[in-house]
Amino acid sequence: MSISTRQTRLVLINTFYYCFFVESRLPIKKETDSAKMPKFEEKAFCCDICGKGFSYKYTLKKHIQIHTEEKLYSCDMCDKSYTTKHNLTYHIQSHTGEKPYTCDICDKSYTTKQNLTIHIRSHTGEKPYSCNVCGMSFAEQALMRIHMRMHTGERPYSCSVCGMSFGQLGIMKRHMRTHTGEKPYTCDVCGTSFAQKKTMKKHMRTHTGEKPYPCAICGKFYNTQEYLTIHIRSHTGEKPYSCEICSKSFSDSWKLTIHMQSHDVDKPYNCEVCATSFIQKSLLNKHMKKHTKTYEKAHKIIVE
Repeated sequence: MSISTRQTRLVLINTFYYCFFVESRLPIKKETDSAKMPKFEEKAFCCDICGKGFSYKYTLKKHIQIHTEEKLYSCDMCDKSYTTKHNLTYHIQSHTGEKPYTCDICDKSYTTKQNLTIHIRSHTGEKPYSCNVCGMSFAEQALMRIHMRMHTGERPYSCSVCGMSFGQLGIMKRHMRTHTGEKPYTCDVCGTSFAQKKTMKKHMRTHTGEKPYPCAICGKFYNTQEYLTIHIRSHTGEKPYSCEICSKSFSDSWKLTIHMQSHDVDKPYNCEVCATSFIQKSLLNKHMKKHTKTYEKAHKIIVE
């Protein structure tokens, strides 16, 4: 004897819940066979967009705001908006400077107890969240969830302009700046603006002279990891960039770009000042700065 079933069920896969419809004819089993049957954890509310399931309708409603980016709670101080009142409360602490949770080891303070707990793991080395696919461990559950998307292929955040999808909301926001031209990070010294915070940090080292990346072979210091990597190739002899015309190799891409100008290739970018041509617009822009500096020096002499 068998019964026809159609149920919405939720499978627990690597701590992630996914809804799907199961339609089958399931034979009636004895209790002794129950251990062989696949186990499902019932969830009543499923997201129509990504398939995740939830026990409560309210939790599903909060989750859907991730996809719709609906932000009902606004900050009166800076006009930033958030999907939950809870997140707004934490944000307001960035204005007030309130950080009530302090680390007993290094005295760093945090706005939430959860952030303090995560920070303490940087001292203890604890990584309680493990990926069931590849075994990687993480100090934060959020980091593991992001990592899991590498395995599942899930990309829940889509660009409204070009349709590209992303596994992380932060990456999508940075991508959006390529469309809007927004550069929210400004250098306090010279006023140059940047689309990414890490790019501004690199730029700041040109003012401070900070060089936090040392060469383990000769002890020289560099202001970016990229420059250190290029320098190390002078010790190892590695030249990963090769010319497709003459097969000559170079330690960094910039040297290859300059070399390409020695070949008879199309140079569509022309300098309006001296008529020199370049194969890339970036090379022309760099060249134009030479004219700008020459003009500024001449103007300074005239003024003086």
